[in-house]
Amino acid sequence: MTPAWKIAAWLYPFGAGAMGVNVFFASLIGSWLGLPVLSTLQSTVLGALIGLPATYLFARHIRRLMIEADT
Repeated sequence: MTPAWKIAAWLYPFGAGAMGVNVFFASLIGSWLGLPVLSTLQSTVLGALIGLPATYLFARHIRRLMIEADT
């Protein structure tokens, strides 16, 4: 069975990208409250940081589904 960290390694570019987009859009919504809008670089860096644990948790979920499908 594929370990969760290998699944996470394959999915990380997608998770980091999704988190980067989410951070950017959250900063746009925050601008309604007077908060600054994040730059593309700031959103990318925060997305890469937040994407790591999020992708790992998602990979663990996928692994549980794979185990459940095998049984």
